[in-house]
Amino acid sequence: MVFNYRALAEYLVEAEERKQPVSCITDNYPNFNLSNGYAVQKELVKIKEELGYNIFAYKMGLTSQAKMKQMNVNEPIYGYVFDYMNVPNQGQIIKEELIHPKVEAEIAFILGEDIEGPGITGEQVLKKTKSILPVLEIIDSRYENFKFTLPDVVADNTSASRVVFGDKLFNPHDFEVDAVEVKMKINGDLAADGVSSAVLGNPAVSAAMLANMMAGSGKGKIRKGSIILTGAITEAVLLHKGDHITAKFGGMGEISFQVK
Repeated sequence: MVFNYRALAEYLVEAEERKQPVSCITDNYPNFNLSNGYAVQKELVKIKEELGYNIFAYKMGLTSQAKMKQMNVNEPIYGYVFDYMNVPNQGQIIKEELIHPKVEAEIAFILGEDIEGPGITGEQVLKKTKSILPVLEIIDSRYENFKFTLPDVVADNTSASRVVFGDKLFNPHDFEVDAVEVKMKINGDLAADGVSSAVLGNPAVSAAMLANMMAGSGKGKIRKGSIILTGAITEAVLLHKGDHITAKFGGMGEISFQVK
């Protein structure tokens, strides 16, 4: 079957703009597959750029073995964070601008050198990483009830919505990058916790897998200075208007934001 990728991307962009969830693409097209999902995502990126937005970071999804098993895949998925999604630490997100946002804690890598697959390892990525920093990612599926198949979520740019970065950059060689403990509280109560080894054993492995996936799809190297969100350390927690979120990252300080 031939799909109109541009029309499907517009369908998802309009859902985001209207803040109204829509039915999954696979509900209407059961044979819509993962490669179709990335083709829609490519068109979605073009639409965002036509609107004047720029890619700010790469983001990885399905980076735990449990999630990959649940979705019956053997590698993560990727998408993009755009500049308009960036929220300052101690800032606020507006609930009315989103549909059903959830928050999860991650570690972001900033590259000091280009990385390129195939065959690059997490260890090689660490050597080429200039800085790491903590981040809270707010994901917001454009699909009804936050339910979707793998091709659907890839088409929807892996639910990218908002990001809150920490204020400080850290040298990755000063940390056991796979042993950063995170505690996330909402309104003072512990909402989720985790250790960075939840991300494929080490978040650097996630960044390496991104480079290898990019090479496999003909997208070339990931350039020096690029930011990579490596995937969720904690489970994703649903947000409500009035919530105050704080997350402490072992040795990397605290991030917070308010839901208005």
